[in-house]
Amino acid sequence: MKKNMLIACGLLGCALTLQAQMRDGGIDTQMLQQIQKAGLTTADRALSNAIATNAIDDLALNFPNAGPVDTYFSVETPKQNIHNQKSSGRCWLFTGLNVLRAKFARQHKDTLKVEYSHVYLSFYDQLEKANLMLQGVIDNAGKPIDDPRVQFFFKSPVSDGGTFCGVSDLVEKYGVVPMEAMPETYSAENTSRMAKIVSSKLREYGLELRKMVADKKSKAAIKARKTEMLGSIYHILSLSLGEPVKSFTFAFKDKNGKQIGKAKTYTPQEFYKETVGGPINGTFIMAMNDPRRPYYKTYEIEYDRHTYDGHNWKYVNLPMEEIAKMAIASLKDSTKMYTSYDVGKQLDRKRGYLDLDNYDYATLYGTTFPMNKADRISTFDSGSTHAMTLTAVDLDENGQPKKWKVENSWGGTYGQNGCLIMSNPWFNEYTFRLVVDNKYVPENILKASQQKPIMVVPEDPLFQEDM
Repeated sequence: MKKNMLIACGLLGCALTLQAQMRDGGIDTQMLQQIQKAGLTTADRALSNAIATNAIDDLALNFPNAGPVDTYFSVETPKQNIHNQKSSGRCWLFTGLNVLRAKFARQHKDTLKVEYSHVYLSFYDQLEKANLMLQGVIDNAGKPIDDPRVQFFFKSPVSDGGTFCGVSDLVEKYGVVPMEAMPETYSAENTSRMAKIVSSKLREYGLELRKMVADKKSKAAIKARKTEMLGSIYHILSLSLGEPVKSFTFAFKDKNGKQIGKAKTYTPQEFYKETVGGPINGTFIMAMNDPRRPYYKTYEIEYDRHTYDGHNWKYVNLPMEEIAKMAIASLKDSTKMYTSYDVGKQLDRKRGYLDLDNYDYATLYGTTFPMNKADRISTFDSGSTHAMTLTAVDLDENGQPKKWKVENSWGGTYGQNGCLIMSNPWFNEYTFRLVVDNKYVPENILKASQQKPIMVVPEDPLFQEDM
């Protein structure tokens, strides 16, 4: 009897607690009872036990779709070494340099190859982003600390993510060096701790610069203090990544590793001219597929760049059909491209395969996932998260794409020998950016790219950096 009374009191207490907390819009007792009707049935018990003791992807794996991956491609560019970004967010840099080294190899008919140092440009990327943050704080010092633009700088002072615009600005300004001239360090491959230390220092400096502006210090004094601050950041980066090389000796080798000619001494800018040639900016367009916005319009993201004096991220918004046509034209001419995707969606890591039917989460959980691409972008459910090098396409008898292949930067043993293969339906749903040489761009799209851009804010769901 006492036990029943205790249970009754407990239930009454729970109900009273819910009533006491009841507020319009909250979960009240009646609503909770309705919600609880969706709980597990007897038939759900076995499924619940399975989900509780297994990886969700293993249970959601669509077995009829899990056979061997077709690795044939009708249009494929020459293979190159696969690199590994390890625990860093530098996919944009690896992908951008993949495109540049592939272009160099193509110009030399694949008899000469070059491997660029990633850490060299990583150093200057972090230094430039530090300056962008500090100068952005100065530019917006008249706004309150909780202003969205001020918070944009303080929330994430630096990151190691980026876009191809950063590659083009950095290499033109600082040049490039071969991998052996400046090898990777632990902090280059594992960036999180260094990033937190640098970010903390920049937030401290940002507050100081805001105070200097509020105290009406001269522009010269503020610039001098900012320069001292950047010297401190340079010191932290030098200890973590190594100080950037200013000159080095290098000899080119053929595909068999045999030295070609005598070794020469280069500066990074001289090596850039030797291996890349002229400017990159102005030679390409960045295409984006954003179905939320009108197509054939050019957009620019405010403050979304790597260097303060560089180029904002600017793109032409296009349907996927147009993006695919340009990509096919480039691949047919043996030219690889920078592309970016929401790579985590429907990725079969064991097979290195991306397809909309890899996993059936809907059936597993007895629900549906009906959002389209625009809905997913608007609600932060999908966006560009990872850059990879587009290297091949398989076309049907009508010249339409069936599947695509990309070189990844997760090491040569990941997926399909370091590459990922994606079905065309997946490509259409989860591709976001394509950087393509102007010579593969139709005249109407080139004209659209020259429009005065529509400015958009960097907080937009789609404008996260590639990691």
